[in-house]
Amino acid sequence: MNKDELITKLNDIEWEDFEVKEASSEIPKNSWETVSAFSNTAGGWLIFGVSKKGKEFAITGVKNAEKIGQDFTNTLRGDKFNVKIKVLCRKYKFSAGTVLAFYIPLSDKKPVYYNTLANTFIRTASGDQWATKEEIDAMFRDQAFGTHSSGAVSATVKSISQKSFKGFKEYLLRSNPSHPYNKISQDDFFRKLRVTSNKKLTYSGLFFFGKEDAIQKVIPDFRVDYLEIPGTSYSDASVRYSFRLDEQENLWEYYFAISERLRRHLDLPFQLNREGFGTENHPQLDALREALVNLLMHADYFSPARPRIRVFDNRIEFFNPGALPKPLKQIIDEDISMPRNPIIAKLFRVVKLAENAGYGFDKMIEGWKKYTGAKPEFEQGQDFTKATFYLNPVKKTATQKTTLITTPKTTLKIPEQILNLLRENPALSRSEIAKMLGDITEDGVKYHLDKLRQDGKIKRMGAAKGGHWVVSK
Repeated sequence: MNKDELITKLNDIEWEDFEVKEASSEIPKNSWETVSAFSNTAGGWLIFGVSKKGKEFAITGVKNAEKIGQDFTNTLRGDKFNVKIKVLCRKYKFSAGTVLAFYIPLSDKKPVYYNTLANTFIRTASGDQWATKEEIDAMFRDQAFGTHSSGAVSATVKSISQKSFKGFKEYLLRSNPSHPYNKISQDDFFRKLRVTSNKKLTYSGLFFFGKEDAIQKVIPDFRVDYLEIPGTSYSDASVRYSFRLDEQENLWEYYFAISERLRRHLDLPFQLNREGFGTENHPQLDALREALVNLLMHADYFSPARPRIRVFDNRIEFFNPGALPKPLKQIIDEDISMPRNPIIAKLFRVVKLAENAGYGFDKMIEGWKKYTGAKPEFEQGQDFTKATFYLNPVKKTATQKTTLITTPKTTLKIPEQILNLLRENPALSRSEIAKMLGDITEDGVKYHLDKLRQDGKIKRMGAAKGGHWVVSK
């Protein structure tokens, strides 16, 4: 971050990756909370020598920059925290004084805490929050990212569903007839693909091929939750759901049961090849299948939350318990391949139901753009990831003009809906907006309002209470 970028930040608002402290003569005690929060969430800049009053920032400077900087970095390399923290340091000279900036990176050894485990923090919006027990447990599981589900359980191949395994082998023969796995014995197959380890099933092998009762002994609430809701939110739906998928025996069975339901919500024109046989070449279906496989490969099956898919009138949501190993943007830009469940990933890739590298984001993005003209939306949280595919397919008329097909209910994204509400009534509160939109919390509204303000699309006039919003034209 250079000096101009710092000034831009100071003219903006505090957010997940930016926190200021006055620190005129000493390190503020609550700095350690921010260090923990940045280390556990997504990294961020901690700034010393800036005060904040309301929404206004002022440069006050630090009196002994060298000492404060040295004390701060020495503490992070010392015994106060459970891990050594290396930071990027910057010093800026202003007429009002010296400002110190420290970039705290996202740690690969979470949870990061000071003094005791109870002092574990995460970053939410522009504040530091104590991490819950569930969030801390998820961080410990993430320390073993890619290895937990590869461990062995006290179950043998007798717990394998032969129906599922036979279906997998038949699919492999059709999809990849020259693959050498078609010619080996069942025992060799399980061993080579690590379905078994020392004649015991691995967690992944059990989840993928196991019998339902055997899986339930290990994970009592094991399931992939699939609901179809007749509305654009839970609140405007006439009933809670119009369809709920029955529990399937294992992940292989879940894949096909869910795929069959998803295709019903897409416009899939029938096509013939040159020989007159039906063919299926639909990038929109490939995008949803990739999202489904992505969910099954990367879910944290040991989390108390369950993988879930929600089909609304205007969108399809894939919610996946378990954080990604790196920031979402980096994974998309660099096509990083670090599956949480590598055995499950390999099983899907062997039968060509998943990309051989990366997370398949390109396939999801490009396939959905061809269908709707817009990219799917991806969200990364402390202990979840979420992909949303909006159902507004672009169709061609007889004259090849592009038209947008919409349902009677709104297909606008949440930020656009908020802008429309504020244009009609600039004095709306967060709670009022949440009630009007439905299926969104006040914190969710705050997130979108702050993002819209960051993007210069709205600004706040007057006090927090009694003020109003101005929407940019």
